Amino acid sequence: MARTPTALLSPADQERRRGLRVMKGVALGALLFMAVLFVIAFVFQERVEWLAYVRAAAEGGMVGALADWFAVTALFRHPLGIPIPHTAIIPHRKDEIGQNLGEFVETEFLRADVVRTKLETTAVAARLGEWLSDPTPTPGKGTHAERVSAEAADMAQGILRALSDDDVQSIIEDLAREHLIVPEWGPPLGVWLERIVASGAHHQAVDLAAENIGSWLAANRDAFGGLVSRRLPGWVPKLAHRLVDDTVYNEAIKFVAAVQADPEHPARKAVDGYLERLADGLQHDPTTIGRLEDAKSSVFDSPRVRELAAQAWETAKTGLLSSLADPASGLRVRAAAALTEIGVRLTTDAALQRRVDGWVTDAAVFLVERYRHDIASIITDTVERWDAAETTEKIELMVGRDLQYIRLNGTIVGALAGLAIFTIAHLLLT
Repeated sequence: MARTPTALLSPADQERRRGLRVMKGVALGALLFMAVLFVIAFVFQERVEWLAYVRAAAEGGMVGALADWFAVTALFRHPLGIPIPHTAIIPHRKDEIGQNLGEFVETEFLRADVVRTKLETTAVAARLGEWLSDPTPTPGKGTHAERVSAEAADMAQGILRALSDDDVQSIIEDLAREHLIVPEWGPPLGVWLERIVASGAHHQAVDLAAENIGSWLAANRDAFGGLVSRRLPGWVPKLAHRLVDDTVYNEAIKFVAAVQADPEHPARKAVDGYLERLADGLQHDPTTIGRLEDAKSSVFDSPRVRELAAQAWETAKTGLLSSLADPASGLRVRAAAALTEIGVRLTTDAALQRRVDGWVTDAAVFLVERYRHDIASIITDTVERWDAAETTEKIELMVGRDLQYIRLNGTIVGALAGLAIFTIAHLLLT
């Protein structure tokens, strides 16, 4: 199996590789020590009787070391390159291991009861509140609330820049057409106007109109000069012209003053009657409804209106981007202040903490119940995409050092077992 060049490994993996090599050397050294001890004891056991016990211990140690070497090696590759059945388990069963791992995570960790129990014992809201309300600034980044505000602003800027102006305008037009143009305006406006007239709420509008007309008349006396008199015959004296214009002006002043002073003035009644007829027509008269719909369609279909809508979107977008990019903008400052205030409330308001904790718990349980298989499949799919050799090496780097202790322990246990077996046999059979 080709090994990953050291330069491509992370510093942690490089350290694991060095530790693995050291432990492999220690385990191999123990095997060689047992082999040397066996040879010496085997050669001299006829002369020195107690060396038979040493030979038995060394023999058992070699057997244990070789057996555990075979077992550990068989996990990752074929021992000595020989394709013995049921060896190189990890590279051959990588996908199955990933699937079993995913199923284990799904059934044991991504369960609703496990998630709920864990979250119910975790003060999520309080911790979040303490973090958001922490006034200690991070060098170059500000407080936590300012950092969240900055990240949200960056995300919003990315979304705004990614949006196509034509697509946004098309969406706005579609929404306007669906909710403004297609529905009839007449009947709802008629009902609304009927309620206003019935409640007398329009009287203030009439008062405001009369007041403005009176103010305009008082400030524009010259506008009545010749307004009526220019239509008189040429033989009428100029004095009569001025008299007619003054009379019309004075009558207009008196009329407006009378309307302002008399709540029951005929003009007011006429306005009431007109509005009542208009409200009824908007609800029941097809001609009135049709005229309103035609006017509405002509306004919304006007190129000028579309141009104004496009300009409004462009102006709003530019303003938002400018505010989002400026840390000192009112939008960013208010957002950070709002987040800090939320953090303080989450820290001090026990009722709010319970509600937020409940929302978080319910949301997490909902996501786990609905998507736990999809979440666990990330493990399965990721392992399937891994290269078998690379996967094997990574796993070996993670656990291989500990597995070398198995080899070392096997050597020691084998030696003790060999010594014990030889001792018992010697006592019983001699």
